[in-house]
Amino acid sequence: MSNLSRGKYAQFISDRSGQAFPYTEMVIEWNGARVHTSEFEAKHPQLDPKPTTADGQGLRNARPQTFTLASGGGGGIAVDLTLPAPFSFSTNSNSMVPEDGSEINIKREALLSLGQVIAGAPLTTYTVTVVSTGDGNKYFIDGSQQATLNLTKGQTYNFDQSSGTNGGHPLRLSTTSDGTHSGGVEYTTGVTTNGVPGNSGAYTQIVVDASAPSTLYYYCQVHSGMGGQINIS
Repeated sequence: MSNLSRGKYAQFISDRSGQAFPYTEMVIEWNGARVHTSEFEAKHPQLDPKPTTADGQGLRNARPQTFTLASGGGGGIAVDLTLPAPFSFSTNSNSMVPEDGSEINIKREALLSLGQVIAGAPLTTYTVTVVSTGDGNKYFIDGSQQATLNLTKGQTYNFDQSSGTNGGHPLRLSTTSDGTHSGGVEYTTGVTTNGVPGNSGAYTQIVVDASAPSTLYYYCQVHSGMGGQINIS
């Protein structure tokens, strides 16, 4: 800014435009600049820092929910869902409505399989081996030859074929006794397979669907006469 005389005819040079204006018409802006009244600009609100206040909807010392792996195997994992507060959800509706806030239900268990979440569903594992008998190779389930099994709808069952005796004997399911060897077709609803039989991690697993038939059969995909019956309820 140029300081000129302050007499009757004194003029000042505007810090903004560089033009000369009567001294008596000059004003000082918030930033210290001396400008003519026609050039004056008030301080913009965004230049003032916004006061920091508490978030009325925020949680104090908020912590994220954590899921802890409880058990797993055979393609399904059971997860403990530990709730940070006492909630007891109503069993009489499909909504997440607390039934009694005074009850503490801190454990929830879910089975994650094929993208499904089935509350409280356990995983049952059968150990499968192949034994050469006087009547040829047969499946032994938990040590019993061609055992008849009883499965429940909504539950998950794993046929573990990690034993080396399973090499070349992939276990499959069918609605027909002896499966494809008797003109039937492979049953695949809710069924997954993993790995190569006879190697670690190999299995056939089924999540028994609500529409599953009352009877299924397990059989060898390659050889006939090895399997047994499955009753479903």
